[in-house]
Amino acid sequence: MTRFLTLQGRRALITGGTSGAGAATVALFQELGARVLTTARTRPADFSAAAFVEADLTTEAGVHAVVDAVHRELGGLDILVNMLGGSSAPSGGFAALTDVEWDKEFNLNFFPAIRLDRALIPGMIHQGSGVVIHVTSIQNRLPLPEATTGYASAKAALNTYSKSISKEVSPKGIRVVRVSPGWIASPGSNGLAQRIAEEADISYADAVEVIMKSLGGIPLGRPAAPEEVADMIAFLASDRAKSISGSEHVIDGGTIPTA
Repeated sequence: MTRFLTLQGRRALITGGTSGAGAATVALFQELGARVLTTARTRPADFSAAAFVEADLTTEAGVHAVVDAVHRELGGLDILVNMLGGSSAPSGGFAALTDVEWDKEFNLNFFPAIRLDRALIPGMIHQGSGVVIHVTSIQNRLPLPEATTGYASAKAALNTYSKSISKEVSPKGIRVVRVSPGWIASPGSNGLAQRIAEEADISYADAVEVIMKSLGGIPLGRPAAPEEVADMIAFLASDRAKSISGSEHVIDGGTIPTA
């Protein structure tokens, strides 16, 4: 039995793979031998790490473009990592969230995953194997009411949906797992602090304190690095985790106070 971690020859789609934890996951998967396709709305000028398709996954047309690219570039799929997520909603609590803002949060954080699953899991079922990893967030249990109620709600929906489909497809050879990071030291999470600072007219350092206070602190003393999130995703995608399905795996430095 091979004891080292490998993804040699596996075909993987990683959404949101051009920055932060997504880019770290793309790089690690390639290092471990996977053939990787990734996607974002626009391709960064300096990005050349993997096969890439430019698509807006908040639209059905964008999802179709990515699915076509999977078949064209990879000829099928062994691993699907739904990493895409984020929030642009204004601070101000629930009253600041209009129908437009709610639509944005779910169109980014929920619907791309279910559309890609619906299009790509049947192929995995046909081949009798596959792994689906949904990247959610600890905010499905620890929402920040001032700024991320919509985001947290969408991730909670993704969490429940993931558990449900795992029961349906695990008997058919498809593992479905969730990775729920806490605060990640990446441009996306740092952007949240910047947005809070601008909207509340406070310093960046004070905005970080707002986030830390809302989370109840991080016992480990620091946020996770993107590479640490990638390590967990790679392990769960590998045969080293072949008995793991239907579960949520938290990487938050101890932020959530109870299991």
